[in-house]
Amino acid sequence: MQIRVNTDNHIEGSNRMENYFDNVIQEKLKRFEERITNLEVYLADENSSDKKGTDDKRCTIEAHITGIKPLAVTNHADTVEKSVLGAVTKMKALLEHTFDKIKTH
Repeated sequence: MQIRVNTDNHIEGSNRMENYFDNVIQEKLKRFEERITNLEVYLADENSSDKKGTDDKRCTIEAHITGIKPLAVTNHADTVEKSVLGAVTKMKALLEHTFDKIKTH
């Protein structure tokens, strides 16, 4: 499973940050790694770094899976880390639901 982290111009992307999020995402989605070809992670600060706001950090994760259309989730939080953790949790639930649905049909 290949993971690509993309940031907007208001969030500084670093190798350390990417490695941390890669590890977190791989750990949470480990049981699906054979079915997911790649994950696109998009991080954004909706209010920019000049303005402060609640839940203004957004993480969208798009999973590309062999044989079905891509799945996507979005989570908002007050920090980038929380937005990623929330999005990964949502993606895990969506993948479980999707693969359970495929099994029953």
